[in-house]
Amino acid sequence: MPPRRTRILAAIVIIVAAIAYLAVPYVRAASLFVRVAHVGGRVEQFATAHAHAVTVMPPHTVHTRRGDVPAQFYQPAGGFSRSLLLIPGIHSMGIHEPRLTALAKDLAGSGDLVMTLALPDLQHYQLTTQSTDVIEDAVTWMTQRHDLSPDGRVGVIGISFAGGLSVVAAGRPSIRDKLAYVLSFGGHADLPRVLRYLATGEETHVPGIETLPPHDYGVAVLLYQFADQGIVPPEQIAALRKGIETFLYASQLTLVDMNQANATFEKAREYATTLPEPARTYMTYVNDRNVKKLGPALVPYLSARGADSPSIECWDLYTVDSRATQRIPRRLARVIPAQSRHSRVRRLRREPRQQRRVLLASRSHADERWAVREAQLFVPDVGCTATVKVPVAAEDGGRRCISV
Repeated sequence: MPPRRTRILAAIVIIVAAIAYLAVPYVRAASLFVRVAHVGGRVEQFATAHAHAVTVMPPHTVHTRRGDVPAQFYQPAGGFSRSLLLIPGIHSMGIHEPRLTALAKDLAGSGDLVMTLALPDLQHYQLTTQSTDVIEDAVTWMTQRHDLSPDGRVGVIGISFAGGLSVVAAGRPSIRDKLAYVLSFGGHADLPRVLRYLATGEETHVPGIETLPPHDYGVAVLLYQFADQGIVPPEQIAALRKGIETFLYASQLTLVDMNQANATFEKAREYATTLPEPARTYMTYVNDRNVKKLGPALVPYLSARGADSPSIECWDLYTVDSRATQRIPRRLARVIPAQSRHSRVRRLRREPRQQRRVLLASRSHADERWAVREAQLFVPDVGCTATVKVPVAAEDGGRRCISV
């Protein structure tokens, strides 16, 4: 064979090999989508036949600052390329939720070691900053084990409300360099906006995009969350939440056994008749999936989670001493103490938007954990006074500002 033809053939072989090598991740991704979507036919059969066999390991616990949290490994045969933490959203079944276990198997079938871990507060229909602590501690636990993360990094996938919490946790100094990636799967980028949408169905109109009405499951979760905020008398809180738990569990059972789900829905309806007012009315709204009546009734309580302003994120609060404002350099922030905020609003409005920064919190703890503080501020563009909740990172020296 002439030398020139030999060189051409060698170049072709090298190019084909390079293309094949570069295509491997895309082929794996396509295989995952085919299996998750259950497209059926020969395509799914081929993808399933070439997926890794998966061993579901016995449940174990991960120690966190919030206690021991149940978790479970899904191990692919033949080794793995990356470990990932898979976190479900608001669901009482936790790591045993059927859709979660199916997704974990599909992900592991693509060659990743998957650890599922449910956030205890989300299992109990509560949105708290403690959930972010659990994510942070779980990532730390995984990355400290060389058998799980040889390079000291893991991936994180958060589903639904766990998606936004995962993104927040990813920014914490202790783990931000230990993450290969973070995926918010159906999560939220703006919690106040989501809460307001669930309660009112209102959303910014985007041409060509249809805004669907909120699901009754989400509104029921909000009622559970805010039940202790004055919606019902204190002596009715536990009883109302018990009824909501029954309804939500019935909703979850629709994915498992419709007969059992319908029986549980009937149990929730019967339970509502035993409640005193106003808990009975609220529970009836839940059972009837009456979002139009229940949602507006919750709007006055959204400020407990910072949802009275779309430009404010929400976390648990504590009142900031106005003296803390003196520690913020003028070049970094324009501070509006409560006693003089109205006199400063006019001047703040004249400044460029990128310079409108307001002090939200001050650090008080000496350890490396995030302190949580409260501040009241006037939001110029919205024209209201908002009470907001923010975590304060240790590395920012106790100063945390947010553009408004």
